[in-house]
Amino acid sequence: MSEVRKSEKRQLELFAELATCNPFLPRRMELEKQVLGSKFEEDGIAWSRRLEFTDRERFNVTRLTDAATELIDKVQQQVASGKTLSSESLKHYWYVVTYALLYRHIVYQDPASLRDPDSTAAIWKEFRSDYSRLVNLPGLSDEVAQSPGHLFAILCQIHRAFFNIYSFILGESLPSVELRGKVWQSIFTCDIDRYRRSLFDRMSGLTSLITGPSGTGKELVARAIGLSQFIPFDEKHSRLKAPDETSFFPLNLSAMSANLIESELFGHRKGAFTGAIVDRKGWLELCPAHGAIFLDELGELDLALQVKLLRVVQQRRFSRIGATKERNFCGKIIGATNRDLDEEMKSGRFREDLYYRLCADRIETPSLRQQLEHRPEDLYFLIRHIATGLVGDDSDSLCSQSMEWIEANLGSHYPWRGNFRELEQCVSSIMIRGEYVPGRSAKVDSSEQDDWTRDAIKTSLTADELLQRYCTWMYFQTGGYEAAARKLKIDRRTVKAKVDQAMLERLKTG
Repeated sequence: MSEVRKSEKRQLELFAELATCNPFLPRRMELEKQVLGSKFEEDGIAWSRRLEFTDRERFNVTRLTDAATELIDKVQQQVASGKTLSSESLKHYWYVVTYALLYRHIVYQDPASLRDPDSTAAIWKEFRSDYSRLVNLPGLSDEVAQSPGHLFAILCQIHRAFFNIYSFILGESLPSVELRGKVWQSIFTCDIDRYRRSLFDRMSGLTSLITGPSGTGKELVARAIGLSQFIPFDEKHSRLKAPDETSFFPLNLSAMSANLIESELFGHRKGAFTGAIVDRKGWLELCPAHGAIFLDELGELDLALQVKLLRVVQQRRFSRIGATKERNFCGKIIGATNRDLDEEMKSGRFREDLYYRLCADRIETPSLRQQLEHRPEDLYFLIRHIATGLVGDDSDSLCSQSMEWIEANLGSHYPWRGNFRELEQCVSSIMIRGEYVPGRSAKVDSSEQDDWTRDAIKTSLTADELLQRYCTWMYFQTGGYEAAARKLKIDRRTVKAKVDQAMLERLKTG
C-alpha cells in the first residue's frame, strides 16, 4: 500500500506547524502565507488589534479554515481508497483536526458564551460529533492522547487566552508584538503540544514576574495571564468546571500596610489581633485552581512578608494569621514591579532566594518610547483608543486635536516618561483645556541636553558647533527637519547637515 500524495503530506506538515506555533509572533504570518499561497492577504508582520474589531482581520483565518477542511477531506478520501499515513503524518493530521475544531466550533464564540452552561452544552454537542467523525481514521487512535473533553477544555483556553492578549495588549510595533508572544508563552510555554499533554495542570505552580517602567501596562499583562488559566471540562454535565468563579485577585502592595497585606493574603483566625472578630479567608484561600493572585509593586513588600511569600511559592502551603493549620494554595501567583530588583537585592531590600523563585518566567514590558521608535504610527492608534474611551463615537475630533497639539508642541521625539499612563493624561488634558503641561519628571533634564547650553554660556563653542548643537536640539524637540527648519527660520538642508547623530542618540536615550 502506498502513502498519501507528497503534496498533501507537505500541507499536513505546514498546517501542523501553524496549528502549534505562537499565534502572535511573525512566524504565524509566514506560515499562513505558505499554506494559502496566492490566496493570502498581507496583514502586517503579526496578529494585532486594529482600531476596531472588523471582519477584515478574519479573511486569512476564514480561508485557512476552509483549507483545513479541504485538506482533511482529501486525506480521508485517499485513506479510504487504500493510501496510508506514516506515524509522523498521522500526528500532523491530528494537529490539522485540532485546528479545524478550534475554528469551526470555538473561535467565533463570544468568550462569555463559554461561561454559560446552556451555551457550552450546545457547542460541546456539535464539537463532540465533529470530533468523532474527524478522528475516524485508521491508526489515529494510537496518536490521540487527549479525550474529546480534554481537547475541548484546551481549545476553550486557547480561545480565551487569544482574546485576552489580543484585547489587552495594543500596538503593532515590534516590542508590542514580542510582548504578546511572551505572554502567550507564559500561559502555554514554547511547546503547546507538551502543554496539552502534561503541563496544563502544572503551570499554575510557576510564578510569573512582570517588570518594566511605570505606566507600561503591567496589570494588563497580568490580567491576560491570570484570566487565561486552564479550566477542566466536565463531560458528564457538559460544562466547564467553575466557570463563573472570580479568578483574578489584584493587590496593590504599595497602597497597604504590612499588616493589612498579610491579612488580605493569608486571612486570619478570630482573635488573632485586635479587630479580628470573626474568622476570615484570605485571597490565597479564596483563589481557585484556575485563578491568579496579582501582587502589584512586589518590590515594596516588607522583608518579613517576603519570607512568608517565599514559603507559599516554594511549598504551595500557608496558614491563616493566628492559626497553625496548614492549607494548600492551588492558584497562580503573578508579581510585578518597576524597581530594579538586582539593585534591590544588592541593597538588601529584596531577598535573593525569593527572586530566584520568581524569575523563571519574567516578562519585561516595553516603554512607550521604545514602541514609538519602532513604529511612530502607533501613536495615532493609541490616541484613538484613548479618545474612544473618553468620548465614544466623537473620538475622531479629539484624536485629531490631540495629534495636532502633540506634533506642534511636543514633537515626535518627546520621551513620554510616564508611558501610556502619561499619554492618557495628555489626551484628557487636551480634551479639557486644549493643552497639556508635562510634569517636571517628563521634561528632559540638563544632563540630557549634553551640557550644550552651559558650554554656550561659557562661550566655549564655535559658531559652527553652536549651530550644530542647536539644530540637533530643535530636531529632537520637533521630530522633523521641516519643523525644525521652520522654528529656526533656516533651510531644512542646513538642519539635516548639522544634526549631530551622537548627541541625538543621547537625547533619545535620556
